Amino acid sequence: MVKKIIKTEKLIINFENEPVRRIWDTKKEKWFFSVIDIIAILTGSTIPKRYWSDLKIKLKQEGSEVYEKIVQLKFIAHDGKFYLTDAADVETLLRLIQSIPSPKAEPFKMWLAKVGYERLQETVNPELAVNRARNHWKQVGRSEKWIEQRMRGQETRNKLTDYWKDSEVKEGFEYAKLTDIIHKEWSGLTTGQHKKVKNLKGHNLRDNMTEAELIFTALAELSTTRIAKTDKAKGYNENAKAGHRGGRIAGDARKALEQQTGEKVVSPQNFLPSQKNIKKLK
Repeated sequence: MVKKIIKTEKLIINFENEPVRRIWDTKKEKWFFSVIDIIAILTGSTIPKRYWSDLKIKLKQEGSEVYEKIVQLKFIAHDGKFYLTDAADVETLLRLIQSIPSPKAEPFKMWLAKVGYERLQETVNPELAVNRARNHWKQVGRSEKWIEQRMRGQETRNKLTDYWKDSEVKEGFEYAKLTDIIHKEWSGLTTGQHKKVKNLKGHNLRDNMTEAELIFTALAELSTTRIAKTDKAKGYNENAKAGHRGGRIAGDARKALEQQTGEKVVSPQNFLPSQKNIKKLK
């Protein structure tokens, strides 16, 4: 069985009010779903891990290709932490379901085909991705004001990374280092330290920011972009200087606001998946 970890986007969705964890593989452009979650739904078993363990042995003995296509990815568990667990893409799961006698098999196949196809449609029509994100945030209780700020902040972020891309900054490690420079200048914390304040482990920091945190992040990145363009910054070192200056503008504004209100902008508040859904995970 192939074992690997893919850089992903993590989500919990529901089939008939039962949680199913899925992960988007950006390289392969396909969804991977938690096999245990699906076994639990189809069988109604109180110990789906045992059912899946027995089924894997059977599939291996039969020389099934399904067994060979199972991968291991990190999914959130009932304790809020992430652990490696078996996962499969839509095509593999549709074949796997044939080995599980269940009255829910057919409706689940239809549901699986639908949710598995969503992201493929988005690559053709990006507006669908925007609408999906907006709908997801609404479903988890974000306010319209928060959603608007989150999306504007992402647009600001995209303009900054577009500039980096055209300015000889290496995507990946250098992007992360520059982001940390900007973030620390405005907030006084690196992104990792900010996550610890919010008790986040493997979660997206921006998706768990308050409106104020989103606004100051956007101000820092907007300022950095404008300074970098004015200076015609090239490469990591020049863009790092722009990052320090741009982030400091937002940092000074944050300090001024905190002095006036007596309230800290950086907040421990987060928007982690509902405990109801996490507790239901097998």
